[in-house]
Amino acid sequence: MALLGSDVDTPGAWSKARWRRELRAARRAVPARVRFTDALALAAQLTSGRVVRPGQTLCGYVPVGSEPGSAQMLDDIADFGVRVLLPIVAGRGPLDWAWYAGPDSLRPGPYGLLEPIGERLSTSALRIADLVLVPALAVDRSGTRLGRGAGHYDQSLPLTAPGTPLVAVVRDQEVFDELPREQHDVPMSAAITPNRGLIRF
Repeated sequence: MALLGSDVDTPGAWSKARWRRELRAARRAVPARVRFTDALALAAQLTSGRVVRPGQTLCGYVPVGSEPGSAQMLDDIADFGVRVLLPIVAGRGPLDWAWYAGPDSLRPGPYGLLEPIGERLSTSALRIADLVLVPALAVDRSGTRLGRGAGHYDQSLPLTAPGTPLVAVVRDQEVFDELPREQHDVPMSAAITPNRGLIRF
């Protein structure tokens, strides 16, 4: 917990809003060179054959701001032989999806996101995914994920086929013993970090 708050804080009692503030501040403090090496390490983890295999379909996303990973990571995954679906924010409801077809196939979307310009496949496209990468600020050892708070993934993830791995993408320091959890939170199957790799729950 060295990155989060002071020694007198009790993180286990923090609200989700407090966790988000602390985690965002910690991410903003990560040097650019560390973000770059972490992005390379994440790409290596995802193309190692231990997470997703050639011929499979992965639901991913384009990392923005201080989120771990990079847009180049998507090209590495596609070059590995994995088909990549990317989310499209469709109002306040579940995410829509379209195929990733390279960096020229992206356009700006809400929340600073980059979204695919191809044909929308509907919210039910999640059902064809073999694995879903889920953006997260943190995750705990029971699979509780802390997202940004917009709720799009909370509405979308129940639409996956039963048994589909849901993998939170976080930094090495963002796996905690316990985070606040609400009834609508969808538990993750695992987390992936740059240096610790796939952590199953």
